[in-house]
Amino acid sequence: MASASDSTSTDQNIIVNKHDPSSVHYIHPSDASSTQLVSFKFDGNGFNNWKRSMLLVLSAKNKIGFVDETIEIPDKTSPEYKFWARCNDLVISWLIFNLDVTIAKSVLFLQTAREIWYDLEERYGYASMTEVYSLEQKLSEIVQGSQNISEFFTAIKTVWDGISDVNPLPVCTCKKCTCNLTHRIQDRQQDQKILQFMMKLNDNFAAVRANVLMMQPLPNVSAAYKLFAQEERHKEIS
Repeated sequence: MASASDSTSTDQNIIVNKHDPSSVHYIHPSDASSTQLVSFKFDGNGFNNWKRSMLLVLSAKNKIGFVDETIEIPDKTSPEYKFWARCNDLVISWLIFNLDVTIAKSVLFLQTAREIWYDLEERYGYASMTEVYSLEQKLSEIVQGSQNISEFFTAIKTVWDGISDVNPLPVCTCKKCTCNLTHRIQDRQQDQKILQFMMKLNDNFAAVRANVLMMQPLPNVSAAYKLFAQEERHKEIS
């Protein structure tokens, strides 16, 4: 049976942790509740982008455990509970403030940050074929035009990332695979992206495109981009 001195010691440790920047219960003075943590409030569109941005910020603030259930809810009789509740309320306020008013109202009375996060994932965290279709159509229509290599690569990579986000490649989950299928699928996707990138470039890069196609194996996407960017700079100097 724990003595009174043991209980006092535990209380003091929790208070110390509350002021320890590495503790999940630590709240920095700048962590105001009415803070827009990401560049846009979620309004029902682009959930996966918003989710990714929010997770990065919550991780940086050491509060991601309040939405992914890695932090257990203490017993209400525990001295730790009031510190958990304070942080939970803070994360709830962050989530609500970074949602559109209508969506914020729909989760306002949920009790934990995890409940809000789960509710949003259930409603919006699915692969919409409409969104996939829209991105694939955008990819089929995008061309370099008047953009320089950097601008065009950024534009097409944004579309690739969007497609990967809403319709990710399948991966082996059995952990018994010996054929390295996941890696082979990723390599095939890289080759496909390089071909898409080169097909949509202007004709004045035909010579570099021919050289890249002669490479076996093809370079990765970043290496291919560097080759075309160097050719562009060479043409500018000339």
